[in-house]
Amino acid sequence: MKRIALIAHDHKKAEMVAWAIENRAALAPHELSGTGTTAKLVAKETGLKVYPYLSGPLGGDQQIGAAIAEGKIDVVIFFWDPLESQPHDPDVKALLRIAAVYDIPIATTRTGAEWLIHSPFLNE
Repeated sequence: MKRIALIAHDHKKAEMVAWAIENRAALAPHELSGTGTTAKLVAKETGLKVYPYLSGPLGGDQQIGAAIAEGKIDVVIFFWDPLESQPHDPDVKALLRIAAVYDIPIATTRTGAEWLIHSPFLNE
């Protein structure tokens, strides 16, 4: 079992939900968490338990970064919108940085998420 954090910017939430529905069986054995609205949407649409952190702009990205530093997150699926300015952009960059520092696999696209969720390493 891995501890997977799910994050999606506003314009990517529908894509995250669709991806989670398609990959429900692969996600089910794992402990899921996510930033506020993303966690609630994924939980509602998939029936999976998803622990909600705060919304990203209210500190959820930082909470997930702290969880990475504490060894409580193994994988991050982060559908971010590189074309849309985010008011909490420094938090986003800090999350990406802390994932790199702790060598946490992070997917920022649907294709990357597919590779991660179907990797044989996910079940090691």
